Amino acid sequence: MHSSLDNFISIEKELKLKVSDLTIPKIIVVTKTFPLEKVMPIIKYGHVHFGENKVQEAVKKWTDIKKKNPNLVLHMIGNLQSNKVKHAIDIFDYIHSLDSLKLAEKISLEEKKRKKKLKIFIQINIGSEDQKNGININDLDSFYSVCVKKFGLNVVGLMCLPPQGKNNKLHFFKMNTLKNKIKLRDLSMGMSNDYSEAIDCGASFVRIGSKIFGERN
Repeated sequence: MHSSLDNFISIEKELKLKVSDLTIPKIIVVTKTFPLEKVMPIIKYGHVHFGENKVQEAVKKWTDIKKKNPNLVLHMIGNLQSNKVKHAIDIFDYIHSLDSLKLAEKISLEEKKRKKKLKIFIQINIGSEDQKNGININDLDSFYSVCVKKFGLNVVGLMCLPPQGKNNKLHFFKMNTLKNKIKLRDLSMGMSNDYSEAIDCGASFVRIGSKIFGERN
């Protein structure tokens, strides 16, 4: 049985072999539901990018450790509710799930109050699935424009959760096209089961949890 650190190092090596040094995507180690003692070996190893799905869990788990390690970068990768935005801005450095103008406005207001700018990804509903959050592809141009010009958000990239069991590479390729069209830098896509395909299509952040820590209960 490999430790979480062994698993992480193995994925890190795989990525270095796959792409050139200039384009190695950053691994967001997804720590949701896993206790900090499982995460500490990866922090001590020197990795800085970690992801959580829920604001309350992040505040509880990361507030003290971030004070002790100010270089740590925390990514909000789950659905963000408007009433949790102020707490999210206090603890997170990136938000990967901007999916409505209501949320964009709330983030903008709380950023001004706290004098803190987060890096933000717009979530795209790349498979046009009714049950999934995210911006429709056809609305992306206008949505991006309002977020940047009206609300002054620092939008750095696009994020997606492709339909399960479908041709993910097709969706990832489409994401890269959208990113280039609106001239953004980053793509947050690919998880434990499909990060390799996401990297082939230009992912700059991959979100990996179960392949590092094992399956969640």
